[in-house]
Amino acid sequence: MASILGSTVPVDINSRKTIFAIIFLAVIGPCVFIVQPGFVGDGLIGLLSFSESQAGDIAAAEMWGIALTTVLLIPLAGRVSWRVFTAISVLFCTAGNLASIGQTDFDTLRVLRFLTGLGSGGIISLTFTMMGLTARADRNFGFIIVWVLTYGGLGLLVMPWAFGTLGMNGVLMFFGLFCLSGLLFVRALPDSSQTNEETSKGNDDHYSGLLKSVSLLAILVYNIGIGIVWVFLFAVGVEDASMEPQAVAQALFVSQLMGIVGAFGAVFLEAKIGRFIPLMIGMFGGAAGIYLLLDGVSVSEFWYGVCIFNLLWNLSMPYLLGTMAEFESSGRMVVYGVAMQMVGLAVGPFIAARIVDKGGFDGVNMTAIGFFVVSALLIIPAALAQKKVAGLR
Repeated sequence: MASILGSTVPVDINSRKTIFAIIFLAVIGPCVFIVQPGFVGDGLIGLLSFSESQAGDIAAAEMWGIALTTVLLIPLAGRVSWRVFTAISVLFCTAGNLASIGQTDFDTLRVLRFLTGLGSGGIISLTFTMMGLTARADRNFGFIIVWVLTYGGLGLLVMPWAFGTLGMNGVLMFFGLFCLSGLLFVRALPDSSQTNEETSKGNDDHYSGLLKSVSLLAILVYNIGIGIVWVFLFAVGVEDASMEPQAVAQALFVSQLMGIVGAFGAVFLEAKIGRFIPLMIGMFGGAAGIYLLLDGVSVSEFWYGVCIFNLLWNLSMPYLLGTMAEFESSGRMVVYGVAMQMVGLAVGPFIAARIVDKGGFDGVNMTAIGFFVVSALLIIPAALAQKKVAGLR
């Protein structure tokens, strides 16, 4: 066990080794979610013949597991060993993916994906919490998103081939082994007993509880919108745009590359121009991208829509998490923010599965646009307040 958890000597949280370990595990955490359109559209619907609403519910079950763990970690994050909890989470999502092999029963698979999500949620929550304590949080959140999207883009590109060649069992085996590899990096993580005075921002008294609550609500609403769009994006390309599965995979791959560009925007800009402008461009612009997916979407509109959506979603997310990190030096608001993010991504597919049978994909995407606009309005007070505080320094 000591070989996995490492020594009790505190690590330098800003070292390249520790940041690399956090990023690697942060990719493992959402390794199924980030390729969810292909997993749902090409796998659950295309290969296992689940209905659209059933596939949406299976995807939502995994996200509910992720959300539950992130919420439970709100009071526990400072009381449990981060390394131990991360190692347990890695084993949990490994076991869940491997146990899903060969399962075709709806109820059984939904339970197994929920259990997998419990482990994934622990990894996601703790890695983002750790990164929020680094000295350059906006930049480092951007790095996480860049590598998550790199994995996701390649995954979506090869997924039609993987399902056609390896089948669902082979894909699930990959997920399980990829998760298991995370144990190699646990020893390089900071532990909850470690304090990092260098990262203290000293802003804890500048912001009201109401402002923090409204900002958390903005993250929740925004990620509900993302979850609503994301779960059926592959199916929109195949059914509404009449594209072949591999053509949809290529479009989503390019959109992931655009997402990397968006995340790199946050890496290079950090907070140099503040957070207000990137957040407004990302959130309102993302709604405009989704609008292109409405009303008999053409192939070109699908390409433009998914690329704009992915570009701007991933530009805004590092700034949203950076907003949470700016509120408090303890990292507690990052834990809350990640919890709201995961709850939103769980609620999104659940809502989408309820809408799709009655309103089709247009109803799903119109609902998402509404969530994007509301979230943008909710985050404005925090962005302006932090800009004011920055001007006083």
